[in-house]
Amino acid sequence: MNRVIKVARMQLINKWTFLGIPLVILVVSTLLTFAIWALLPASAREGTLYSGSGQAVMWYFLALGIQSLTLTFPFSQAMSVSRSTFYLGTLGLFALIALGFSILYYVLGLVETATGGWGFNGQLFAMDWIAGNNALVQILFYFVAMVLLFMIGFWCATVYLRWKATGLLAAGIGFAVLLLGMLALVAVNDAWPQVGNWFASMQVLGLSIVLGLVCVALAGGSYLTLRRATA
Repeated sequence: MNRVIKVARMQLINKWTFLGIPLVILVVSTLLTFAIWALLPASAREGTLYSGSGQAVMWYFLALGIQSLTLTFPFSQAMSVSRSTFYLGTLGLFALIALGFSILYYVLGLVETATGGWGFNGQLFAMDWIAGNNALVQILFYFVAMVLLFMIGFWCATVYLRWKATGLLAAGIGFAVLLLGMLALVAVNDAWPQVGNWFASMQVLGLSIVLGLVCVALAGGSYLTLRRATA
């Protein structure tokens, strides 16, 4: 456990990457949204205003998943850190960061509701579909979404380290073929209405569970790939 904590501290040598940049993205994207809302004509502000800029931090976590491996894995190998220790320390650190931001998102949603959508009748953090659930479900959804994007980036980085650009390209093509095959299967069976109804009826908790299972699969795949990766 002590070695795992040391890996987490090693990652935090560059606190700007893990903490500073996400906070800057969150603040700037939010302020830009407020500025855009303020510039809208009065007629355009009569209804509820929506913005997806709150997702900006989540998408940064995709890049963070790549950076957390490519920037520090070679150094960890030079320091004789085992791959399993590096893996656990890195994922454990990000899990804490994701949890912190998930709680922050929930708190910002409460502030947004209390201030009448920041005075603009806007929805930036307290989207109806998510905010209609209890606190634990909301935090779980944000947490799983952030971890999923991080794991996608981390897994892509492990594939690149193990098989370089050729392997990453093959993985991308394989995923595209698999997705196309699933879409073809739905089309052949004329199951689009059933698929649409399934997505429409899915609640936040159910989606969180599904995405959580995908996270587990990516975590297992990235660990098995990392065991064979070279710095």
